[in-house]
Amino acid sequence: MTKADVEHTAPSVRELTLRGIVLGGVITLIFTAANVYLGLKVGLTFATAIPAAVISMAILRYFRGHTILENNIVQTIASAAGTLAAIIFVLPGLIMIGWWTGFPYWITVAVCIVGGVLGVMYSVPLRRALVTGSDLPYPEGVAAAEVLKVGEAAEDGGEGNKRSLRAIIVGSLAAAAMSLLAATKLILSDIAVYFRVGAGGSTIGASLSLALIGVGHLVGVTVGFAMIVGLVISYFILLPTLTWGDVTDGGALEDVVSSTFSSDVRFVGAGAIAVAAIWTLLKILGPIVRGIRAAAASTKTRRSGEQVELTERDLPIGIVGGTIAVSLIPIGLLLWWFLESTPIAGNRPLLIGVTLLFVVVIGAVLASVAGYMAGLIGSSNSPISGLGILVVIIASVVLVLVHGRSDDAGQTLALVAYALFATAIVFGIATISNDNLQDLKTGQLVGATPWRQQVALVIGVVFGGLVIPPVLSLLNTAFGFAGAPGAGENALAAPQAALISSLAKGVFGADLDWKLLGLGAAIGVGVIVIDEVLRLRTKVSLPPLAVGMGMYLPMSLTLIIPFGALLGRFYDRWAERRGGSAENTEQKKRLGVLMATGLIVGESLFGVIYAGIVAGSGSDSPLAIVGKGFANWGEILGVVVFVAIIAGLYRWTRRLADADRS
Repeated sequence: MTKADVEHTAPSVRELTLRGIVLGGVITLIFTAANVYLGLKVGLTFATAIPAAVISMAILRYFRGHTILENNIVQTIASAAGTLAAIIFVLPGLIMIGWWTGFPYWITVAVCIVGGVLGVMYSVPLRRALVTGSDLPYPEGVAAAEVLKVGEAAEDGGEGNKRSLRAIIVGSLAAAAMSLLAATKLILSDIAVYFRVGAGGSTIGASLSLALIGVGHLVGVTVGFAMIVGLVISYFILLPTLTWGDVTDGGALEDVVSSTFSSDVRFVGAGAIAVAAIWTLLKILGPIVRGIRAAAASTKTRRSGEQVELTERDLPIGIVGGTIAVSLIPIGLLLWWFLESTPIAGNRPLLIGVTLLFVVVIGAVLASVAGYMAGLIGSSNSPISGLGILVVIIASVVLVLVHGRSDDAGQTLALVAYALFATAIVFGIATISNDNLQDLKTGQLVGATPWRQQVALVIGVVFGGLVIPPVLSLLNTAFGFAGAPGAGENALAAPQAALISSLAKGVFGADLDWKLLGLGAAIGVGVIVIDEVLRLRTKVSLPPLAVGMGMYLPMSLTLIIPFGALLGRFYDRWAERRGGSAENTEQKKRLGVLMATGLIVGESLFGVIYAGIVAGSGSDSPLAIVGKGFANWGEILGVVVFVAIIAGLYRWTRRLADADRS
């Protein structure tokens, strides 16, 4: 071991500290709220590890004795909690189907924490299999480690940290300002045009969202192009075909196109996502099995009495197994409570027993799949919602086999709600595992102690579980969710929750249009074949899950993401030309990433604050200063301001990066 290695493994080095836990909790509050809002609005969340690491370094540098390991703990806590926000891909479905009218605080907290803790426990034995014992790239984990290392080196007296923090702050303020202007109605944030295609129709639309630019910058051109492919399939092939003969006049055009997309095209996209997720699982089963075998062999060696370095010490397997077993008790109680006073309460013992088995088995599979996907393409790009789609279909089919279908509407609704509730618990396992291994990779690269980091992950889950319910309740009160009883025109789309609840209702009602899902599955198979051929013969790829998401999400959300991806590519190429050394080039690229992250954080946080204003005022547009008659000018001004802000931000970031030369 090197001297640095010894220092990093010494027990006296600050790592899991009270101040780190408190700081992680504060960052958790901010980023989790942002992720909840973004996920409900556009169906996407962002990885919080890198911005959390930057903020931690900028703050802890003023405290005596701060270390890279302490900063790593802070980003681990905030990252775990921010990722747990993906639970909102399922839970709003209970309101959409009319089962809940709000989010019961302690029940929602329990669902988030129990599922998240199970995700941490399942990911512990996977660390050796998928982190230290594999060559998976873990792009975000590596990037976070580099950020921490650069901050620790502080060769420029901390100016690098200041510039990094400045990039996030300026991006956040710009996005918040854009959102504020949109709230005043001086500019419009959404533009859409409907048109006829023969006897059918379609639409072209865009959301003037700086957050989506940031998302595109982070996911890159490969994912962006794949989403464009999915968009073309949905809007220029499926929509004109499925609306053929239904479009009669201008007034009906918008209604027909919108309803057809929601009721038909999205189910085709769901079929494509499901097939792509299954294909991903099949591809990674072999490596996961081999990795687990290697982990088992390593555990046997340790038990033989050989000394294991601190940097290789996980939580004891007895604690891991015991926690998993004990967690089944609160899960069983939650399920018992949920079924109480429902039309299916008489079958509680059987339903709960089957569900617990479902949680254990499917949870373990999903933890492996989600962790592998995160290692392969990163947490931000990982199609975690596709796993949610698979889980709810499997859960619904299992419940049909166990309980059967019913002609009673009350029983059917109860079964749908129960399937969603069970899916939410399992989905919590997947979301955390999707992020945990990324954090453990960061820890490996900076010399962290795995068991301390795993404890920090549990702490992050608890923080996230406490924060998510009130944010959900606030957004539900202010906006509601599209399709839910009483939802207004400004209701949040919550696209994954809408799709997942629709799939559950379709399975139990025996009216799920399997033909649409089958068509989507066929398209998914075709995309998989094309992707495999491209990977074999070229250096490009066509990620099937990204294509499926492009088919499923509204164009207004997906069109801007590839644009942001192109801007990110142009910026990175500029950084490569101007960087000189590899280290300086990466520093310039990192500033672009941090600015893009700021765009997401700023718009998301403004959305949460605006939700509070809406809830307090009782008005859908409390900040509006012009009426609908200004709409045409609002569109023009919106485009002008949007383009101007983007151009100005990237120009400013380049100047900032030029000042960051090493």
